[in-house]
Amino acid sequence: MNIKKSILLRVRIAFLLVFVFAAAVAIKVGRIQFFEGEKWKEVSDQMSFQYRPVKATRGNIYSDNGSLLATSLPFYKVAFDATIASDELFNSGIDSLAYRLSRFFKDQSAEAYKRMLRNAREANRQYTPLSSTTIGYQDKKNLEDWPIFRAGRLRGGIIFEKVDKRFRPFSNLSLRTIGFINENERGAGLEYSFNDELAGQDGEALYQRIAGGSWKPVFDGTEVKTEQGLDIETTIDINLQDVSETALLRALEYHEADYGVVAVMEVATGEIKAISNLSRNSKGNYYERYNYAVGGLREPGSTFKLATMIALLENTGIKLSDTINTGNGVQKFYKSIVRDHEEGGYGTITVKEAFEVSSNVAMAKLVDKYFGKQPSKFVEQIDKLGLSQPLGVQIKGEGIPIIKRPTDKDWSGITLPWMAYGYGLELTPLQTLALYNAVANNGKMIRPVFVKKIRRADKVVENIKPTVLNDKICSDETLIKLRIMLEGVVERGTAANIKNSHYKIAGKTGTAQILEKGRYTKKYITSFAGYFPAEQPKYSAIVLIKNPKGWRQYGSNVAAPVFKEIADNIYSRDIDMHDPLPKEFTAEAGIFPLIQSGKQDELQFLCNELGVSNHSATEKEWVVTERYGNSVKWKENKVIENLVPNVKGMTLRDALYLLESTGLKVNVSGKGRVVEQSKIPGTKVSNGNQISIKLS
Repeated sequence: MNIKKSILLRVRIAFLLVFVFAAAVAIKVGRIQFFEGEKWKEVSDQMSFQYRPVKATRGNIYSDNGSLLATSLPFYKVAFDATIASDELFNSGIDSLAYRLSRFFKDQSAEAYKRMLRNAREANRQYTPLSSTTIGYQDKKNLEDWPIFRAGRLRGGIIFEKVDKRFRPFSNLSLRTIGFINENERGAGLEYSFNDELAGQDGEALYQRIAGGSWKPVFDGTEVKTEQGLDIETTIDINLQDVSETALLRALEYHEADYGVVAVMEVATGEIKAISNLSRNSKGNYYERYNYAVGGLREPGSTFKLATMIALLENTGIKLSDTINTGNGVQKFYKSIVRDHEEGGYGTITVKEAFEVSSNVAMAKLVDKYFGKQPSKFVEQIDKLGLSQPLGVQIKGEGIPIIKRPTDKDWSGITLPWMAYGYGLELTPLQTLALYNAVANNGKMIRPVFVKKIRRADKVVENIKPTVLNDKICSDETLIKLRIMLEGVVERGTAANIKNSHYKIAGKTGTAQILEKGRYTKKYITSFAGYFPAEQPKYSAIVLIKNPKGWRQYGSNVAAPVFKEIADNIYSRDIDMHDPLPKEFTAEAGIFPLIQSGKQDELQFLCNELGVSNHSATEKEWVVTERYGNSVKWKENKVIENLVPNVKGMTLRDALYLLESTGLKVNVSGKGRVVEQSKIPGTKVSNGNQISIKLS
């Protein structure tokens, strides 16, 4: 076969293959067009039209007095159906509309808007977004009066798509506790923990896919309506929250600390009235980024000594008056050293004093003495208190306590002495607070409560009652001793700097070294946990501040003052905490007050206040009295220079003033009014003379 024939053969074969392929394509097109058309039309419709979920309006979050903490506000995306308006309506209004759109959104010129609207109309676009910016309800009402748009959805083509946005009226107040939830339904705080209740029931609507991948709603009457979410009523007192957050922030800024925690709980109900968690960012500003109160595990330090004392008092015969030798404040346990913060130690002190001054050595020696041979008994007491398990609070993400056991591989001879003063174990601040609240609540431990009601508008769907975790954490006898010691900490111990005369605070300071890379540093976590008023506790609270800078690095001078500032504010606003004022005095018939001698103007004032009739026969400053029935008459008590005055019947203050003003040195015995004086009235006074007066 020559070359020419070979080439012709190849060309014919190629042509034949192309012809066969073209014929196959034609046959397939014809089959699709005439036999499978309906099938592929349905597939096309399914790709262009789709039922998509419509988000329900989220429920509100309220404070304990009904103030809004979080709500959903309606915002709107603005789009335009360019096919609806008549030519007359469109052409007469486009210039004015484009100008207004440009002035309102400020993202492009009026000419650009006009061009966009005309292009959309020429292309018969049924959905053209006018801006990426969403607008509020008042702006929506404004846009509805603009040219073309004022004809409405069916004649003007304006489309408003509702989009809910979460709004916090109090801005960042209690930010992490209120929390958030994102599009993937992940989040934090109450928004996340109560999402099932707040989210409501989503609806459904038909959408059409348009050019550019956007979805346009099609209002065909098949829409499934949404069901709005339920509202939740929290226990947060917005005023107390503000006070607590402000006090904490002030302390953090002053001490340049890493972060701080405050939680205030109502003793009887377990309701959390305020909670704040402030962290410092790289710029030195404080904000809420993590709920340390709920999820932040840490070594509690000396605040744990309350649990230690419960274990000692419940399981041994120890008394508060028993003494223990703390030596010079340094005690060796195996290869480790336990130290007291007081240089030189406390020597021999009572158990009560050891708690009040927060002696680590005393706690470690006591626990080693009574539980050293049976450490599991000490750990079992921690279990009985409920400190080895999470509280089960309503906010997700609670930290799980870390309590070592004698069977653990890392248990050693020093573990138990360390645990005695709050090292080698980890608790959250709320777990520590729950223990102190239980002591204030006559031994009843209550789960902290954040949400107390779930509502649909004004109708209560669910009342959430307090949950008792432990009916009695210890005996009544132990409770009495615990409360005596906690009051002693503030009256005489490490927190004496927050003692006040208006009401009593009971609590315990804590200062724990921070563990970093397996070694304890010179950085501290300071804390104070307690309750008030001590006699009839109404509130308990915990304050924790991590890594304060400067020379003040103890719980007593960092955390305790924050506690007192919050407690003072609560006390000033809660009239029920105040002692009742004395009743107005009314003189009883037949009882006459003792009035003998003194300064006339003061005695007249007292008589007038007591309702005793009085009359004066002299204008002199010093007087003696005579009684006439139920009235008093003032007579002159002669006071002459260099002569001994008559001070019988006077109060000590008046007698001292008169006698010393004449140059006499006064010796006093007894209490009450002057009944005797050693020098006769009217005798001459010499320099250095002494006089003795007897009071009764």
